Amino acid sequence: MDAEHKKAYLLYHICVFLWGFTAVLGKLILLEETLLVWYRMGITVAILLAIPALWKGFKGLNLKTVMQLAGVGVLVTIHWITFYGSIKAANISVALTCLATSSFMVSILEPILFRKKFIWYELLLAIIVIPAIYLVFKFSGDYTEGIILGLISALFATIFSLFNKKMITKAAPLNIAFVEIGIGFLLMCILMPFYIYSHPELILKPSANDILYLVLLAGLCTVVPFTLSLFCLKYISVFTASITLNLEPVYGILMAIFLFNENDYLQPGFYVGTLLILTVVFINPFIQRKFGPASKPPLVIGE
Repeated sequence: MDAEHKKAYLLYHICVFLWGFTAVLGKLILLEETLLVWYRMGITVAILLAIPALWKGFKGLNLKTVMQLAGVGVLVTIHWITFYGSIKAANISVALTCLATSSFMVSILEPILFRKKFIWYELLLAIIVIPAIYLVFKFSGDYTEGIILGLISALFATIFSLFNKKMITKAAPLNIAFVEIGIGFLLMCILMPFYIYSHPELILKPSANDILYLVLLAGLCTVVPFTLSLFCLKYISVFTASITLNLEPVYGILMAIFLFNENDYLQPGFYVGTLLILTVVFINPFIQRKFGPASKPPLVIGE
């Protein structure tokens, strides 16, 4: 491995760590999840507009592509709201464990959405995850709402990742991220007055700490790893990217245990289910490498 490949591999690990850190920031930010996502999207759009490479890519966009990206942007918005809703209703460990199931939702949804053949080993791995989800439900305590929101988040993460794989050839990645997040932000701006009216108890103004965490979430955990990952994918293989990306929930859960002592609130059976899910997640790329053709990694915007 030459110096460029080593550098790319290290930087990609940093990207995955930063994506895992988004859950920690979601826990630290005291805003309700819908407001949190609204602020995050707005700040992210502002940062992206300051990147010169973004402006160069607008020339290749047409109306049809923008409309398709807008649809994906709605999916991203729902994914983020339910992801942070899961953290607020439960905790980081529950939200990230549920999110890890998105790898196996792909095995069901991709053949259905794009009329492909079902792959036997992906279906087998998906079946193995079912008892793991049962363990997570059974031993997570009073976090049913958080688990349901987490699984909904994983579902929408799966769908938008599948569509992003189709969009990656139609526009520059930075422009894809900008349009998707920008459309999500505009949609939320339109709906937010109605949401605020129906939730008069909401605290709209973020605290000084919340502002700091939101800037870190938008800049350090969204724009920076996304931009760096584009550089890294030029030098590392799809297999390496897939394996490394699977560390995201591991990093996040370990940080949750270290920073918030979440292991004190969850029974050992929960971590048995989590370990089973993560084991299957890590096995999946090896099986794909042996039995299936290589594919492009999904375009990740970050949790």
